[in-house]
Amino acid sequence: MIHHVSLGTNDVERARRFYDPLFELLGLRLLKSDRTGAHYGTGDILFSLVVPTNEQHASAGNGTHIAFQARSRKMVDEFHALALKNGGRSDGAPGIRPEYDENYYGAFVFDPDGNMVEAVSHSAK
Repeated sequence: MIHHVSLGTNDVERARRFYDPLFELLGLRLLKSDRTGAHYGTGDILFSLVVPTNEQHASAGNGTHIAFQARSRKMVDEFHALALKNGGRSDGAPGIRPEYDENYYGAFVFDPDGNMVEAVSHSAK
């Protein structure tokens, strides 16, 4: 079982401008933030954006991505639109991904640090 996930960032404030509206949509809230990181969850921290402790430049992992559960296809659409509005770039517009499952509806984006994140729903609506 996963306790929490962290992604690196080079600019906590820029990362917050990107993730705050996405997590509000998905039902997570900012629990703690300072110059070294922003931490989101529902009670316990589930997801963090952190400046690397080794003081090296944060970089995205090639082939790594985090998928967030969306309650509906409409929420996936909103996630994608919000991500693009707040500094992200698309890596796959919202749509059915039959290569994964006939009901897999997802959208892929890169955050401002180059991390790939996704919203996915298996809902028929």
